[in-house]
Amino acid sequence: MPGSSLARRLFVLSAIWGTLSLAVAGFVLVTVYRDSVEHAFDARLGVYLKSLVGAFAAQSEAGGAFRQPEDLGEPRFALPLSGWYWVVRRVGDDRVVVASPSLTGEVLPLPGEVGARADADRVARAYVEGPDGQRLRLIERQVDFDGSRIWRIAVAGNAGELDADIAVFRWRTIVILAAVGLGTALSALFQVRLALAPLERMRAALHRIRAGEVEKIEGDVPAEMAPFVHELEALVDANREAMERARTHVGNLAHALKTPLSVLINEARDVDTPLGRHVVEQAGLMREHVQHHLDRARIAAQRRVIGVVTEVGPVVDRLARAMRKIHADKGVVVDVHVDPGLRFRGEREDLEEALGNLVDNACKWCRGRVVVDVRLDLAHLDDDRRRLIVRVDDDGPGLPPEIRGEVPRRGRRLDESVPGSGLGLAIVAETAALYGGGLALGEAPLGGLRGELVLPAL
Repeated sequence: MPGSSLARRLFVLSAIWGTLSLAVAGFVLVTVYRDSVEHAFDARLGVYLKSLVGAFAAQSEAGGAFRQPEDLGEPRFALPLSGWYWVVRRVGDDRVVVASPSLTGEVLPLPGEVGARADADRVARAYVEGPDGQRLRLIERQVDFDGSRIWRIAVAGNAGELDADIAVFRWRTIVILAAVGLGTALSALFQVRLALAPLERMRAALHRIRAGEVEKIEGDVPAEMAPFVHELEALVDANREAMERARTHVGNLAHALKTPLSVLINEARDVDTPLGRHVVEQAGLMREHVQHHLDRARIAAQRRVIGVVTEVGPVVDRLARAMRKIHADKGVVVDVHVDPGLRFRGEREDLEEALGNLVDNACKWCRGRVVVDVRLDLAHLDDDRRRLIVRVDDDGPGLPPEIRGEVPRRGRRLDESVPGSGLGLAIVAETAALYGGGLALGEAPLGGLRGELVLPAL
C-alpha cells in the first residue's frame, strides 16, 4: 500500500481508532478492577475492625483494661512486621493503649495524620507507609465506649498483595487486548482489501482498455461506483469519436491540398522552361511540407486516444527486412535485438515512420552494419511512465559532437551527396516529442552514429 493510497489511509485510521479504543477500554477495566479489589480489601479490613471494636467494647463493659483479643482470624497479626497490624490509641494524648504483636513497638501512622477524612460511617481510609517501608492499606474508626473517652482503633493490611493482584490483572488485560487488537487489525486489513477490491478490478479493466484488449469495463460493479463507470465509459467513447473526427478532418485537408498541388506539378512539367522547372521543384517541396505537418496533426490527435497499442517486435522485424532489400547494393547487415512482449502506446504508422526514418538514415551512412536494439527503460517501470528505449547504431563515419544537435532540425542536410529531403530525422524527433519522448544522437559502439529514441510503452 503506497503512502498516498486509499487502502493505507483506511487501514491507518482503523488501526489508530482501534488502538485508542482498546487503550481506553484497558484503562477503564484496570481502574474498575482496582476499585473492586480495593473495596473487597477494605471490606476484609472492616471485618477485623468490627471484631476489635466488639472485643474492646466487651472489655470496657467488664471494667478492665484493653488487652489483645484472643483470635481475630488472621494469624499474621501475631507475626513481627508481617504487614498486618492493628492499634488502639486514645484521642487527646494520642498514646498507644494496645497494639498487635506484629508491630513490635513500631509506630503506625493513622489516616487522620495523612489528611484522610472519615466518611458517613465514621471510617477513614488511606494508604500509608508502615514499618520496614511497607505500603499499607489502613482503615480507622473513632469509638466512644463509656461516654467519657474516645478511642482511635485502626487496622492495616499489606497493600503489596493488593498491588500484586492488580498487576497480574493489568498484564493479563494487556495481553488479551493486544491479541484482540492484532485480530482487529488483521480483520480491518481484510475488510479494506475486500471493500477496495472493486477499485482494483476497475484499475485492471482500465489497463485492458488502454492496452486495446477491450473497449468497455466488463463485469458487475458496486452501485456506488456505477455512475463513475458510466461517466468513464462516456469519456472513452467521446475520446474515440474525437479521434475519428480528427482523422476525417486531416484526410479531407490532405486531399484538398495535395490534389491541387499534384495538378500544378503535372501542368508545370509540361512547360520545359526555367519557370516550369522552378514551379515543379517548389510545388514538390510544398507537398512534402504539407504532408509533414498533416502527419504531425494526425499524430497529435492519435496520441491522446485511449487503447491504441502496437506490438514492437513485428514492426521492427518487417522494417529490418525492408531495409535489407532497399540497401541490398551496399550489402547492409541489419541486426535486430528486441525484448519480447514490448508494446508501443501509439499508432503502428507512427512507429513505422519514426523507426523507418531512423534506420534508413543509419543504412545510408553505414559502411555495412546497422544494429537495432529495443528494450524497456528499467528506470521507469510504473504504469504511467513506462518507456521504450530504441537504439540504432551504425558503423559509419559518425558525427562530431558539436554538430549533432543540428541534424534533427527540419530540412537540415549536412551532405548533399546523399539523397534525401532533410526531413527524416526531423520527423523522428517531432514524432517522439509529440508522444512525450525524444531523440538523442551520440557515438555508437560500432564507431558511427547512435540514434536513441524514447517512446511511451505499455
